Amino acid sequence: MKTQVAIIGAGPAGLFLGHLLRSEGIDCVVIERQTPDRVLSRIRAGVLEQITVGVMERLGLDGRLKDEGLVEEGFNLADGERLMRIDVANLTGKTVVVYGQTEITRDLMEAAPARGLQVEYGVEDVDVHAIESDAPFVTWSRDGAQHRIDARFIVGCDGFHGPSRKAIPASVAREFERVYPFGWLGILADVPPCNHELIYANHERGFALASMRSQTRSRYYIDVPLTERLEDWPDERLWDELAIRLGPDAAANIVRGPALEKSIAPVRSYVFEPMRHGSLLLCGDAAHIVPPTGAKGLNLAASDVHYAAEALTAFFKRNDADAISHYSTKALARVWKSERFSWSLTKLMHRFSEDGPFERAMQVAELDYIASSKAAHMSIADNYVGLPV
Repeated sequence: MKTQVAIIGAGPAGLFLGHLLRSEGIDCVVIERQTPDRVLSRIRAGVLEQITVGVMERLGLDGRLKDEGLVEEGFNLADGERLMRIDVANLTGKTVVVYGQTEITRDLMEAAPARGLQVEYGVEDVDVHAIESDAPFVTWSRDGAQHRIDARFIVGCDGFHGPSRKAIPASVAREFERVYPFGWLGILADVPPCNHELIYANHERGFALASMRSQTRSRYYIDVPLTERLEDWPDERLWDELAIRLGPDAAANIVRGPALEKSIAPVRSYVFEPMRHGSLLLCGDAAHIVPPTGAKGLNLAASDVHYAAEALTAFFKRNDADAISHYSTKALARVWKSERFSWSLTKLMHRFSEDGPFERAMQVAELDYIASSKAAHMSIADNYVGLPV
C-alpha cells in the first residue's frame, strides 16, 4: 500500500488530521490498534477551546456539536469558603463548549467513509521504519497477514504507549516529566449537573471537580492517593465525599445516581522533544501529557494537528520543506504554555502530601489574590479559552 501520509492512531488527533489532509486532496491512511467500538468506549473530557471547535467547523462536522454542545461562558474556583467565578466570556470575548471527546470521535469516524478517509482498525505489531529517509514505511499485521504502508511522511497520533515516539533516536530526544502523587477518581452518571458551569474545588480533604457532558449527564472527580482501589469506593462513599469537598451550595444541588463508568486515572505532566524527526511527526499524547486540570489534552491535540496539517499541506502543494522543519518548534511553543497553565492550576487546587505550612500559605495567598484581582481573572480566562495558534 502506498500513500502520501501514514497516520498511526484513530483517536481524535489521527482522525482530525486525516480529515484535514483529505479536505486538501492529500492521500493518507489511518491505522488503529483497537476496534471502532473500543475507540468509542474511551471516556475522556470534553471542554473544547476555539481551536477544536474551529477544526470541526472547517470540516463541516459541527452539526451535532452546535445542537448538543453546551456553551460555557465561565467556570468557578472554590476554596471551601467562597466560589470565585471566572467570567471567561466578558473577559476574553470567547467561550468554551462542553461536548464529549467520545462524541467528537464518533462524528469523525462516521464521516470518514463518505470523505474517502481510509481507516484500518484492529491492527497489530505496528512498527515504524526508515524515518530518517524520504521513504519511511509502517509495517503491521492483522489476522496473521503482514502489511506495509509506504509513505512520504508518518504521523504518530498513537498516544503515550504507541510505537511512534519510540522510533526517534535517544541521541536526539529530550523528555520532561512530573508525576503527581495522586490520581483522579471519576464517576460518570446520568444525572443533571449540580451547577451549570464547572467547579474546581480546593478543600482540606482534597481536590474535587464538578463537570458535565450534557444537561442530563454529569462527570465528577476527586483526587485520591495512587494506592487507592476502585473497590474501596462504592458509589455512595464517592457521592458523600464529593458533597463535602464541593461545599454546601454545590452539595445541595447534587443529584446522585448509579455510575455508568468509574475509574482512577494517574496524573502527570510530560513533554517529549522534538515533535518531528526526519519524516516522522508526533501529535497529541504521543508527544505530551497534561494533567486534566484545565482540560487541555484534547485541545492541545487539535492545535498539534492544525500545525501538522498546515505543514504537510505546504509541503505537498507548494514543495515547502521549511514548513515541515518548523513544525516541532511551532507546536512546542503552544504545548509548553498549556503545560504551564495545567501545572499551575493543578498546584493551586490540590493539596500535596509533601507540602508543608509554607506551601499551604502560598495557596491561600494565591486564592486570595485571585478573588480580588481582575488581572488574575483575565490571565486565567485567557489561558482557559486557549491561547492563539
